[in-house]
Amino acid sequence: MELREIEIFLTLAEELHFGRTADRLHLSQARVSQAIKKHERSIGALLFHRTSRVVRLTPLGERLRNDLRPLLRGINESTERARLIASGRAGVLRVGTTASNSLELRPFWDAFRAEYPDWDLRVRYQPFSKALDVLRRGDIDVFIGWLPVAEPDLTAGPVMFTEPMVVALSPDHDLAARDAVNLEDLAAFAVIDTADSLPLDYIGVFNPFRTPRGRDIGRGPVAGDVEQVFDAIASGEIAQPLSGHAARYHLRPDVTYRPFRQDWTTSWGPIWRTENENAGIRALAAVLSALGPRAL
Repeated sequence: MELREIEIFLTLAEELHFGRTADRLHLSQARVSQAIKKHERSIGALLFHRTSRVVRLTPLGERLRNDLRPLLRGINESTERARLIASGRAGVLRVGTTASNSLELRPFWDAFRAEYPDWDLRVRYQPFSKALDVLRRGDIDVFIGWLPVAEPDLTAGPVMFTEPMVVALSPDHDLAARDAVNLEDLAAFAVIDTADSLPLDYIGVFNPFRTPRGRDIGRGPVAGDVEQVFDAIASGEIAQPLSGHAARYHLRPDVTYRPFRQDWTTSWGPIWRTENENAGIRALAAVLSALGPRAL
């Protein structure tokens, strides 16, 4: 299998859609189909079950995906390391964050770049619903997310900032007429549904399943990224708790914010795969720890 064909196979295994795979790789759908058929002929078995509506991996396709994914990642990382060494860099550190307060986070990145100029730091926005999957897959090295996280394969670093929670509402929502909202009020409404895209105890940090008194909080429409969350808020379908910086960075005429009467705060910091810890991650954690948490 040629390297490009491996990339086609793994991208289709992720997207499970020929059109999206072709768009992502800047190829024609015919080229994608030809590459997959070539794989299947050389192996002697189907790698995908496909109909006019559904594309899914066969058990053999799943096995091949699991075997090839770390190999392709290793090849790409080795090539990138060689390029960086040739240019005098120590390596690249890829950081994904679902936090929207990019301006407030800039001092952390500036401090890292000043102290470790030989590292190529790349910070990108990461939709929250797939953040841990992307981290585990190795597409990013560090995820800046809310804390705590209790996954056995993940390590959480120092707290970067802590801030109060707010509730986001449509301007005509029943709760919007109040100066502040009680957590118990959420039991009468709904919050977003993440469709089990994240561990329940992790999503429950900001998207609780019960009020402090144990009353169930209903689930509304499924949302996988920030825009879907705000669309559901604006439509009046949900009363959504969010970290406080949302009120500063997501100003919309169809969304308003109210504080909670309770002292409810969230903390944010770096998360990484324990087995993938490297010099760059340790350096970033040291810089964040030296700067200390900020109250926003």
